[in-house]
Amino acid sequence: MTFLIIVIALVLIFDFINGFHDSANSIATIVSTRVLSPTAAVVLAAAFNFLAFAIFSLKVATTIGKGIIDPNVINLSVIASALIAAIIWNLITWWLGFPSSSSHTLVGGLVGAAIASSGLDSVIYSGVLKIVAFIVVAPLLGMVLSFLISTLTGFIIRKISPYRVDKYFRRLQLVSAALFSLGHGGNDAQKSMGIIIVALIVTGHLTNAQVDAGEIPTWIIVSCYTAISVGTLFGGWRIVKTMGQKITKLKPFEGFSAETAGALTLFASTELGIPVSTTHTITGAIIGVGVKKGKSAVKWGVTKKIFWAWVLTIPISALIGAATYFIFHFFE
Repeated sequence: MTFLIIVIALVLIFDFINGFHDSANSIATIVSTRVLSPTAAVVLAAAFNFLAFAIFSLKVATTIGKGIIDPNVINLSVIASALIAAIIWNLITWWLGFPSSSSHTLVGGLVGAAIASSGLDSVIYSGVLKIVAFIVVAPLLGMVLSFLISTLTGFIIRKISPYRVDKYFRRLQLVSAALFSLGHGGNDAQKSMGIIIVALIVTGHLTNAQVDAGEIPTWIIVSCYTAISVGTLFGGWRIVKTMGQKITKLKPFEGFSAETAGALTLFASTELGIPVSTTHTITGAIIGVGVKKGKSAVKWGVTKKIFWAWVLTIPISALIGAATYFIFHFFE
């Protein structure tokens, strides 16, 4: 029972760091366009992160719980190892200012710990490959949508004075930022829920039948949404600078286009039960509005570094997860 409490605490710590690490996704554009101050932006993002619990179904939580590694090999040591790996990698990338994926570091930690525990056959490769595919699909979809939205927006506003454009889109960006934060909360908080659900199942405190029937304890849902929202309030300022200033310069209508594209991508993936990276999604969307202005408007050197952080996240997290599991096993 003590170990279970420790694991749940680790989940909520990971969830808090997820919000802290990924707050840049929700606020970087609206802060860089100076529509809101950093403090007001994180309050807006945190509020809509939490509000997501009343809107989205829990399909992503189910994917995390059953679609990555064989449920029969999961135990608390595997879960704890994965969480520690995810926390370590998130803190490293936050310190370096790289917008890596909290989702993928959790997946990598689970895969590494499961392989260390039960071998290569413990991994559900079809589920992992679907998530890996979205390393490309999510930012590409965000980029295409933001390019199209910014192109359409640019056509609509072509005869309106710059002053009025700025005035209107400063207000509209409040809406787009809120929608993106809603999508972030809906997708990311569920990943932590899925881990708690699995931990309760393997310890006999919850059954698969209850989960399939939607009988998930309310405290799990509320605690995960609360943890990610509180984490968001603290803001990962190092990553905000990378996302909002170092990829491309944004105007309010471009920030609106990027956030709207990101929100649409997150809403669709959450409804499909796919745990995508909000980081990848909004980064692609920001690149999309930058490309609309011309290739030279995007700082490709920065995007290459971000891309390598994405590529390395799952394998490095898997190695950390495996090493942590061996340490746990050694002291058993």
